[in-house]
Amino acid sequence: MIGKVDAYLRQWDIESGGTGQTTVVHASCPRFTTGEAKGVITQSIRGYDLYILCDPFHYGVTYKMYGLTVPMGPDDHYQDLKRVIMATNGKARRITVIMPMLYEGRQHRRLARESLDCAVALQELTGMGVENLITFDAHDPRVQNAIPLKGFENVQPTYQMIRELVRQVPDLVIDPKELVMVSPDEGAMPRCIYYASVLGLDLGMFYKRRDYTRLENGRHPIISHEFLGESVEGKDVIVADDIISTGESMLSLSEELKRRGARRIFIFTTFGLFTNGVKEFDEAHKNGTIERVFTTNLIYRHPDVLASPWYSEVNMAKYVAYIINNLNCDHSISHLLDPVQRIKKLLDDQQRGVYAK
Repeated sequence: MIGKVDAYLRQWDIESGGTGQTTVVHASCPRFTTGEAKGVITQSIRGYDLYILCDPFHYGVTYKMYGLTVPMGPDDHYQDLKRVIMATNGKARRITVIMPMLYEGRQHRRLARESLDCAVALQELTGMGVENLITFDAHDPRVQNAIPLKGFENVQPTYQMIRELVRQVPDLVIDPKELVMVSPDEGAMPRCIYYASVLGLDLGMFYKRRDYTRLENGRHPIISHEFLGESVEGKDVIVADDIISTGESMLSLSEELKRRGARRIFIFTTFGLFTNGVKEFDEAHKNGTIERVFTTNLIYRHPDVLASPWYSEVNMAKYVAYIINNLNCDHSISHLLDPVQRIKKLLDDQQRGVYAK
């Protein structure tokens, strides 16, 4: 991702009369054999705006500890982020952290005697000098209330998702008689309402019946999915959510939609974790339950996911580069956060058989 973002920034610099010099500052977090680490920046950043792109969910990165190969988890990446910030020694003019999937974003509220990890992490980063934090499709954007005096941008990949859908599925008819929007649960309703509104589609919703008497893998298991909405019989369906974790819930409701006569099911999710692998998705695609799954390239995805016949990548590198370029020039990014006009143009182009780049 960093290389792609840098390529766009260099290209635009050349077009504006610059030299096209790389914007990447090399940093590392070497570790001792005990697992202890330190942050190192290899060149001066004095007086520069510094943008740190951090993916806390890149489990493909490993390190050696006591002779063992250990995959890095979110806590490890978060600690390395703080180490890099400490390595700046306060010399950067302004620090912006771009964290596509928010660290501990699903632990955003307190339901019992439990920690508030996301809020504390935000306060910790701003206390270390971070002026702005940019994230994508936050599980609950209200967590920004923890840092009301600092910049917090929650960016939605709505336009990019729709653009990739019309590219990948040229025979798709965006009409309420042919296509319906479905929310997988009540938490995803605001996101799906937006999609349904800009696309002019009807909206349905599932709600999850859970067994609150027990916990499995840190959550209450789902008993069943109940559907609320108009008939989906003979229609294509878009299901949108922020995260696919195991994928169990998404596959279950896709089966329910198929039982109700849905034609093709397209899944939009900003972050595809696939923590249980892709075997069940392969089977669901093979038997016709799901047609395609669209996720962004904002976080690490296992090679098995990338090679799957049902998977479509939504490239966000240019969008991230636009955000950085505007912020670096102290320009507003409001027009980037509101994609309505771009979506309307995209739909007009799609009607004419032209597909936006």
